[in-house]
Order: sequence, then structure tokens, then C-alpha cells
Amino acid sequence: MGEKKDIEGIIIVNKPQGLTSCRVVEILRKKLKIKKMGHAGTLDPMATGVLVILVGKATKRFQEFIEYPKEYSATLKLGESTDTGDAQGKIISKGDYSKVSLEMFKQALECFKGEIEQVPPMVSALRYKGQRLYKLARKGITVERKPRKVKVYDIRLEKFYLPFVDLYIKCSKGTYIRKIAEDLGNLLGCGAHIVKITRLSQGPYRLEEAKSLEEIDESSIISI
Repeated sequence: MGEKKDIEGIIIVNKPQGLTSCRVVEILRKKLKIKKMGHAGTLDPMATGVLVILVGKATKRFQEFIEYPKEYSATLKLGESTDTGDAQGKIISKGDYSKVSLEMFKQALECFKGEIEQVPPMVSALRYKGQRLYKLARKGITVERKPRKVKVYDIRLEKFYLPFVDLYIKCSKGTYIRKIAEDLGNLLGCGAHIVKITRLSQGPYRLEEAKSLEEIDESSIISI
């Protein structure tokens, strides 16, 4: 059976943990027999939730889709810093989180509202001299990265149960949640990293309408 022609639109995937965004695209290309397909903004392998897949001519609208703000729920663990900023990395330092009070944590969160600067993590898909940073990081190579301005529209505490905290974050494109965790841990003086993260939305597309890879078929393509 040949490739289906003239199919255009988007698919809202609820990405499972453990798969790269590119792997999700590969699976759907094979399943739906559609070659022209790509994702509208990387979601880390560890992350779950909304991954927008562009199909057919919709791939030309990539820039439009990555401009959308995104919402996340994230669980952080205080007291440990890792070399990746998440639970999949190696612990590189430990700190005492026991003196972090609820009020102290809320005050620290205020520093991450509005326009902030972030140094992109080495484990990111950004390129340095043609190579992805995460590929360099796997080789043990660290390169200088310039700070970038991003915008955090909202960040709030959902649950405080040390050493864990649950956060809700709404942010602009290019914002690294793992970097917020790292910087927050440094500000509190105890270190922190991400242990769970879910993308709740990308622009108007929400987790409630997302489908698992098993559920997706040709009828899952939404016209835009």
C-alpha cells in the first residue's frame, strides 16, 4: 500500500515516557503510511503529555506552532542536583533541604515570574557548530552557552511535600523546565532536579484531547 496523498492537519499525541519526539514521528509515519510528518516542538524522552504532530502541508506551519505558549505540571525533588537536571542523570551534589520552609519556597518562586534569562542545558536539542548539544554532552563535552531570554507567564506551587514539590508552569517557547528546577535549587541552596513532567497544553491544544499512540488512526488527524 502506497503513501496516502493530500492528507493535511495535526495530531495531538499524549506522548508516553521514554520515547523521543522523533521516535513518535517515526512510529506514526509507519502506522499511518504518511511520509510528510514532523513534531511541532521537542518534548524530552522523560516527559509525557501534549506533542503536536504536523501532517502533510501543515509541516510548513512549524514556526507558527512553536510560538504557542506551553503549560506544564512538574514534580521537583529538592536536595539533589544531577548532571542533566532530571532524574535520568547522575547525582552530582546533595544539599540540606530540611530548612526550606513553605514561605521560603514561595518567595523563591517569585524570582521566576516574567521575563527571565536561562542558560540552555547541555542536554538540549540546540546546535553548537552543527552538532546537537545533547550529543556533545553524551561524549562528556561541555561548551559555553549564552543566556537566552524567555518568559514565564505563571508559575505556582501546587503541592509541598518535601523533598518533593509539584509546580504548575505556563511559559514561552524556548523555556527549559529542568533549568528552572536547577536554578530554583541553587537559589534555595540545596539543589533540585525534575522527577516528573507533563506538558498540559501547547497553545489551544490540550492534554484532554490528546490520544495515545495505540489509539491514533487516520481519523485522529485534525484539519487546521
